[in-house]
Amino acid sequence: MQAGQPFLDVEVQEHVAVVRLNRPERRNALSEPGVPGEFEALVDRLNQDMEVRVAILTGAGTAFSSGGNVKTMLARNGPGSGPVAAVPGRYASGIQRVTRALFRLNVPVIAAINGAATGAGLDLACMCDMRIAARSARLAESFIRLGIVPGDGGAWVLPRLIGDARAREMAFTGDAIDADTALAWGLVSQVVDDAGLMPAAMALAARVARNAPYQLRFTKQLFRDCRDMDLDRALEMSGLYQAMSHWTEDHAEGVAAALDKRMPVFKGH
Repeated sequence: MQAGQPFLDVEVQEHVAVVRLNRPERRNALSEPGVPGEFEALVDRLNQDMEVRVAILTGAGTAFSSGGNVKTMLARNGPGSGPVAAVPGRYASGIQRVTRALFRLNVPVIAAINGAATGAGLDLACMCDMRIAARSARLAESFIRLGIVPGDGGAWVLPRLIGDARAREMAFTGDAIDADTALAWGLVSQVVDDAGLMPAAMALAARVARNAPYQLRFTKQLFRDCRDMDLDRALEMSGLYQAMSHWTEDHAEGVAAALDKRMPVFKGH
């Protein structure tokens, strides 16, 4: 890997942004200093680019992401270095910036999990909207095995996906689960052969990308906003997003296409 080469490799094709974590020789560890800034820049770019309707996040090489760099932890050069009182700030200015960036991403994103997704790597996949796993995938909330805790928000996101009991089992044991278990637990929605991972992710992305771009973003924002609201507030937000949708040309196109019994052609108007 050449010095200065970006951690995130981004390619946009047919309304789909394919984002690859690009440090295969380090199993796509997330602990390099420039990683949070790259994720923030990526989110800003995708939020502003209305040509992008969906994103796919995957790892280069044989792993999705190993999370933190264990060698860096051993050398006391990571976010846990220095005085105890400084550690929360190091996390806030480091890996937690990735969490916050992905939370404000308005474009639906698919995690295509190739190989290991451990620790912060698993949590990164959990921050995506949809997850597809290769049959070789192994997923672990493995912080406890290193004598640390999920410092990136894993304790917030994982129980929301698989329920409290199973999330605690994964966090308290640190044990890895295979792709079929992840499917049974609802952590992923598909398991495919390794060679079919990206074709399956692209096929799902195409099904998403054919829909109205503004309404895709509105729907994602609505799911995000309603996560912690009571019903009355959620209904209020639903009405606001619906009001914005009804007066778009894409809504008129969708209705016309339904009446004509054809596929709609959405243009983002």
